[in-house]
Amino acid sequence: VQLQASGGGLVRPGGSLRLSCVVSGSIGTVNVLGWYRQAPGKQRDLVATITIGDVTKYPDSVKGRFTISRDRAKNTVYLQMNSLKPEDTAVYYCNAASRNSGGGVRYEYWGQGTQVTVSS
Repeated sequence: VQLQASGGGLVRPGGSLRLSCVVSGSIGTVNVLGWYRQAPGKQRDLVATITIGDVTKYPDSVKGRFTISRDRAKNTVYLQMNSLKPEDTAVYYCNAASRNSGGGVRYEYWGQGTQVTVSS
């Protein structure tokens, strides 16, 4: 399985970006796709997830500003980011996971990361 992320870049505060992640290969029982981010010196944090039933989840830090979606025909998951803030600066990673009914991860795959920088 390969995840190829793209769409990062430099944007001014208040601006928007859309990240894309193409998922290829045999994904088995993957049932959750998501985006995570990691700023320098910090841990990798959840940004958004979407299940095969299109249930989405966001932390409070991005709720109302970011939207995750997916295109089944293109095997692609997107992250639309609006009203960007300097604190959104990080490397963004896409993730494909097989989770059990309790939310535990059986196995997962990661993309290579794409840099998002929010600065004036």
